[in-house]
Amino acid sequence: MILQQIINGLTLGSVYSLIALGYTMVYGILEFINFAHGEIYMLGAYLGIIFLAFFTAIGLTTSNLWLSLVLTSLLTIAFCACYGFFIERFAYKPLRDAPRLSPLISAIGVSIFLQNFVMLTQGATDLVFRIDAFEGSINLYGAQITYFQAVILGSCFLIMIGLSLFVNKTSIGKAMRATAQDKVMASLLGINVDLVISITFVIGASLAAVAGLMVAGYYGIVNYHIGYIAGLKAFTAAVLGGIGSISGAMMGGMALGLVESLGAAYISSDYKDVYAFLMLLLILLIRPQGIMGRRIEQKV
Repeated sequence: MILQQIINGLTLGSVYSLIALGYTMVYGILEFINFAHGEIYMLGAYLGIIFLAFFTAIGLTTSNLWLSLVLTSLLTIAFCACYGFFIERFAYKPLRDAPRLSPLISAIGVSIFLQNFVMLTQGATDLVFRIDAFEGSINLYGAQITYFQAVILGSCFLIMIGLSLFVNKTSIGKAMRATAQDKVMASLLGINVDLVISITFVIGASLAAVAGLMVAGYYGIVNYHIGYIAGLKAFTAAVLGGIGSISGAMMGGMALGLVESLGAAYISSDYKDVYAFLMLLLILLIRPQGIMGRRIEQKV
């Protein structure tokens, strides 16, 4: 049923959008791709399981499951935000004036380090778990929306609206936009560029943590290399929407999720990872600046 596949695609696309927002925010300010961002998403999934297991061990999930889930979410977001902050401070900030290839190599190094760190500390096998709080589904014209899908769609929608309002209406958001436009001029006007960049990484890492929590709860299985494929797809979503555009990252993630879900259902599920990159190839050939991106003319 096509409506069921659309629902599945929007659910998956919401997760891609959250990860893609981290890519596009960092690129908008620093103009480089943080290839370690997918590993923050992976850490979010693992940390969510670890914290929930801790609350289960002390009996909190039995007495108050919802409190356990809220605390798990808050702690996971806080820890991933710290990871984002320290990655920027130690892996990228010292290379801010280096050749553009240097931060990219550093990002790949951080990605490999985090993958191996999780593999050595949590094991190389898949980690399986389940949450019983969201069992059940809603019937919508013959299609089934599980409660967890409804939570993912609703949460992602609210987060995206909140982020748009934050960037466009708050003083910090205006400072971020000014820094993205011209770091030197923003600094001359009294904006703390280093602080703005750190805040951008913290926000991006927090969004990736939420995506990791959602995927861990939705699929019930995680491993140390899930961040690699998800990161590539989210990067694809950011490029599809127009790298550097927040609204474009949202649209790109949704479009990518729909293409992947419909392709897997009506063509072949064996090639579901291929559809994302075929879509990227087409958009680069037809509209290189992305769906919401703008072509920038440079005068010489």
